[in-house]
Amino acid sequence: MRRSLIMSPFTLLLAILSAFLPFASALRYIESNSLNPCMTNSSFSATLFHVIFTPDNGTLSVSINGVSQISGYVKVELQVLGYGYSIYHDTIDPCSDSTLKGLCPMNTGQLNFPTNAQIPKDTVNKVPNAIYYIPDLDGRVRVWINSTEGVPLACVEAELGNGKTVYQKGVAWTVAVIAGLGLVISAITSGLGHSNTAAHVASNALSLFGFFQAQAFIGMTAVTTPPIVRMWTQNFQWSMGIIRVSFLQRMATWYQRATGGTPSRLLSTLATTSVQVQKRSLDVANFLAKRTNSQTTNAENLKTLSVKGIRRVGFVARIEPTNIFFTGYIFFIIFVLLVVLGVVAFKYICEALTKSGKMKQDKFQDFRNGWTLVLKGILFRIVLIGFPQMVVLCFWEMTIHDSAAEVVLAVSTILAMIAILGWAALKVWRIARRSIVMHKNPAYILYSDPKALNKWGFLYVQFKATMYYFIVPVLFYLLIKGMFIAFGQGSGTAQAVALLIIEAAMLIAVSVMRPYMDKKTNAFNIAIAALNFFNVVLLLFFSGIFGLPTLAVGIMGVLFFVVNAVFALVILLMVMWASVWAITSKNPDTRYQPMRDDRGSFIKSQTNLGTTELDALGATARGDKAGGAGFTERKRMDLDDEEDSFSSTSQVGQRGTGGWVPPRSPVEPPSAPMLRNDVNGAASPIFRSQSPAQAGGVAAPYRPGSGQNGAAAFRAQNNASPWQRGVGY
Repeated sequence: MRRSLIMSPFTLLLAILSAFLPFASALRYIESNSLNPCMTNSSFSATLFHVIFTPDNGTLSVSINGVSQISGYVKVELQVLGYGYSIYHDTIDPCSDSTLKGLCPMNTGQLNFPTNAQIPKDTVNKVPNAIYYIPDLDGRVRVWINSTEGVPLACVEAELGNGKTVYQKGVAWTVAVIAGLGLVISAITSGLGHSNTAAHVASNALSLFGFFQAQAFIGMTAVTTPPIVRMWTQNFQWSMGIIRVSFLQRMATWYQRATGGTPSRLLSTLATTSVQVQKRSLDVANFLAKRTNSQTTNAENLKTLSVKGIRRVGFVARIEPTNIFFTGYIFFIIFVLLVVLGVVAFKYICEALTKSGKMKQDKFQDFRNGWTLVLKGILFRIVLIGFPQMVVLCFWEMTIHDSAAEVVLAVSTILAMIAILGWAALKVWRIARRSIVMHKNPAYILYSDPKALNKWGFLYVQFKATMYYFIVPVLFYLLIKGMFIAFGQGSGTAQAVALLIIEAAMLIAVSVMRPYMDKKTNAFNIAIAALNFFNVVLLLFFSGIFGLPTLAVGIMGVLFFVVNAVFALVILLMVMWASVWAITSKNPDTRYQPMRDDRGSFIKSQTNLGTTELDALGATARGDKAGGAGFTERKRMDLDDEEDSFSSTSQVGQRGTGGWVPPRSPVEPPSAPMLRNDVNGAASPIFRSQSPAQAGGVAAPYRPGSGQNGAAAFRAQNNASPWQRGVGY
């Protein structure tokens, strides 16, 4: 009864996740495929071990090939453990048990022990039915072989499984597709002019992706976590590029050999290698160093290997330890190439549809005119998304040295990414500071200048305009967290303590400062930060620092899975709903409140912020020509060397007798009455009577001539913006 109460959370969880956890088999069974020593100088080892128990017909099948150094009569002490709790404990005399006749007496040398036994019905009924359905069962069978006097001669331990696991490729692909679609849909929505919706969808999708990477980080720690925690976090290792593809594994092995490395052969030696997942007493590096010096005797041919942390993640994904870095690196490069090809293909598809008349001329017109700048912004965003992945893999590669060339790749890649993101953050800071000096508002230039918005907006659109600098602590948080994962593989306790401090600091920062664009987005990210903190608290308990009973640790593992599965399902549904709304609604911006930093008025009024007729008349009076040397010189600003922060003369300002005159903010009406009204008080046809913020909408720009051709000619001549309504893509 007690056991059934302990297992009840699993029943609830299976009901919640039944829609996307397709457990493959309805057959009830318990099996084990590995036999590991549980004492030093054990006198028995196995090269083959397979036990399967099917309760429906009460059959126990045992196949053991091993090497014994024990001679004489023995007694077998059997203990069955579930989540550290002793379920069954008994001592058996092989001479009086027909199932174990082959061990009466035991002899030294090779031991072949195939047998089938029929288990009594009353014994089968003692096993709780939930045991056969709980995913990633934390069960073990420990067998002591003692002399007739009770002296321990050998101890072996087998892990039990029932074929049910929370690690499902369908789950991994589902969450990956939803996160990717969120980013794609936000880009499309931005191109359609719904900047507010695009910003919200992109922010939530990016936060969702960050949550997946945080889950993967937990699985990459060296802490010995319960099986259900290990397998749940394995669902998110795709976000770190840990994906097995056969030809990529062959290429990684070839590249390592070609550059002076020695590939490991763990997966190809499983017949003589008993793999223990995350047992503290053994180490992979020691095994790999010793296996070349192994003797040829049967007893010494069997090796016991422990995998933990990043190596454990690779082993579960069936990736050789020496191929993990290269696999993650290649998938990051593939991701970049696919995005570039996707953007280019989308551009030419739009052009083809426009020429064939199947799409209106004004659809994605700004994107088609300035797609190269948009592509730059997208590539910057990809660098930000891949930053946590490459921090972990690159710094870890520096500690293991798979080959000299791979170490060079790791060093150059991580330095380049840090430099790119650091430079981008510095640009945002300089642009925002200039906007504050010129307009008393950082949002003005950050959102009114389309070049700055499309190129650097990926760093600040998710934050309030006054919190443009919050990307710096976010980058620092990701860097420090990834470094502890990479460099702390030798000490799970150190990793757990460090992650607890890091996540606590992040939770306090987002809760107190509330840097995101609105209340809903703040709540979304605070919830993620709170769950990340909750996870590392449990990770600290898993590390064994408090010496908790194994049963308590097992229950905490179940709690970890239930809470994270429910939370992941909720935020996935939220992002899916926001994405569907953005695509299907005619005006999705109505779902979101206007931003308090008034960014919407700056973005939507960019057409009016372009060169006005007064600018054109002034240029004519000075003898300048659009696109001439003087015009280009006035466009250039001392803030940038490459003309990528401002794109129109009205934004940059004009040169007066006393130097550069700051441009007029769109929220300030012109100071001269004569520029607003004629002598009769009527509104001038050239100048708008009030700013976009005052009018509550977008003022119509002056269009010389009449009809669409005149408007298009005016815009083509005077509007230099490549994508006026971008939100950071």
